[in-house]
Amino acid sequence: MNQYIERVVDLLDPATNDLCDLTTEQACALLVQHSADAMQHIHGSFALVARSGKMVRMVRSLDRPMRYFLAKRTEGPVLIVADRIDAIYDWLKSKGLEAQFHPSYTRMIPAHHVVDLQLIGCPDPDPVYTRFFTPEMATMEPDTQHIGERYIAALADEISLWLDRVPAHEPIGVCFSGGIDSGSVFLAIYHVMKSRGMSLGRLKAFVLDLGDGPDLQQARDFLNSAGLGLFLEAIQIDPATIDVQETIGIIEDYQSLDVQSASMAIALLRGIRRQYPEWRHLLDGDGGDENLKDYPIEENPELTIRSVVHNPMLYQEGWGVGKIKHSLTYSGGLSRSYTRTYGPAQHFGFRGFSPYTRPKVIAVAESIPFIKLTDYSVERLYELKGEIVAKGVASVTGLEMPVFPKRRFQHGAISEQKMHHTLPHSEIEYRKQFLSRYL
Repeated sequence: MNQYIERVVDLLDPATNDLCDLTTEQACALLVQHSADAMQHIHGSFALVARSGKMVRMVRSLDRPMRYFLAKRTEGPVLIVADRIDAIYDWLKSKGLEAQFHPSYTRMIPAHHVVDLQLIGCPDPDPVYTRFFTPEMATMEPDTQHIGERYIAALADEISLWLDRVPAHEPIGVCFSGGIDSGSVFLAIYHVMKSRGMSLGRLKAFVLDLGDGPDLQQARDFLNSAGLGLFLEAIQIDPATIDVQETIGIIEDYQSLDVQSASMAIALLRGIRRQYPEWRHLLDGDGGDENLKDYPIEENPELTIRSVVHNPMLYQEGWGVGKIKHSLTYSGGLSRSYTRTYGPAQHFGFRGFSPYTRPKVIAVAESIPFIKLTDYSVERLYELKGEIVAKGVASVTGLEMPVFPKRRFQHGAISEQKMHHTLPHSEIEYRKQFLSRYL
């Protein structure tokens, strides 16, 4: 009788984990030996898989895409875990198992959950999702000064912890537009580095310049107002070099806004890499919009002001695990769309860091009493982010932060008219281009 053998293939690169006070091996031991609540003690950026007998446990931080696929073999199932769909596909091809594959059969680990999967054969049981991060909502008083202080203090703390793990001789860049998120991240890291006596000559603010976008002037105005204009460096790119098929291949997704945003990120990172072949460390403000619920509600027919302020971490996680609109293939919210940041950084060999994605920062954001502060006014909700962040930056860093009107990354690096000419396709066309890579 043939022996039944199940197998786990871990294609994750442990070198991409960025953990405080733990090795990857220690974090995996914590994952497999303790309850899901223990994941709150794993601080940093991580994607982990651990096995105990036939039970496999998987978990990731918000800023680390992580996928799995269960394939069938005569001798037993094989679970393939990776950060990318194409890595799974390539492994299956190497074993002659690609006929079982379709990209929609892969599963993304949702952020802030431990996923338990039993390798017990056919039919396969459903995975079990256990949430480990549940911040309380609306616990602070409706005082935007106090809220801002707590929020930016948490941001600065996360940046300081991250700096502890960056070698002292290496330069640090901020992907910068002069908007609220990248602006607050730059001022916070400038303040932390200065307070700690670190060399500020290591620091740059990189702004993408595709020829006629408003971000370059906004970035100059932002830094000049703080007397920090010398840190700005424009990365000039020809918009004709933007390749939508390349973008879709790098982010492995097809949502229009993410394709547009990632195309700009790819242009910026390609330009930085061309100028600085050895540069590694970059920060950005990804997650800031999600934390303070700063997306145009009127552009999404599924949303109302009530759904935005009543649903915990709606923009970070989408409608949530177990909900009818939650995608098993892609997860939801920033849990899904973080590939627009992670994919380009990995492709060009950068180690990225988005401090607004850290749980302690998100927890402060979730504790903001949005209902009391807005009384369900959409206009007031849109005003809050600039008010809260500017007050917090002034209190924590002593620097006055200008607040410009909100603008998406892809509308700032290039004029909106030219952006739509450069990236003209609809989501349906992007989806076809993505699937054509495998079919």
